[in-house]
Amino acid sequence: MERQWTVEESVVIDAAPERVYEAVADPRRMGEWSPEVFAVWVRGRRVVPGLTFVGFNRVGPRVWFTNCRVTQAVPGKAFAFRVTSFGAPVAVWGYRIEPAGDGSIRLTEHWEDLRRDGRAAAFVSLLGRVFTGVPAEGRAEVNRQGMRTTLGRIKAALER
Repeated sequence: MERQWTVEESVVIDAAPERVYEAVADPRRMGEWSPEVFAVWVRGRRVVPGLTFVGFNRVGPRVWFTNCRVTQAVPGKAFAFRVTSFGAPVAVWGYRIEPAGDGSIRLTEHWEDLRRDGRAAAFVSLLGRVFTGVPAEGRAEVNRQGMRTTLGRIKAALER
């Protein structure tokens, strides 16, 4: 299997861009949406670039945490954060919010694998497999499925 370095999925939501942004840009709410995240500890109150948080994740009996730093926080438009593990880069996750017509928006979730080269990348990839049970080569597909679940949950909550 050839390794994929980026994944993105989108959904159209009948909601105002500001409301969608509020849902996706609050790290404390990630547990509501994500099939892997079950808790988040945030260091700070305002969601701005530089805000850090710790995500606690679970797949079956496997539990792990990641350190995250917000890199983009543009109300109504975009939110993104960089993930590290033991100080090494792991990934960038984010959301883009764009008009889709008729007052609805297109919410796109995107992910980029940063574990590219060097010993640190190999070490973090090994840790990823140990903690998650997913080899680096399979992470993109797992994330694609997770994104579909996440976006479906966000859509359902905001269109209620």
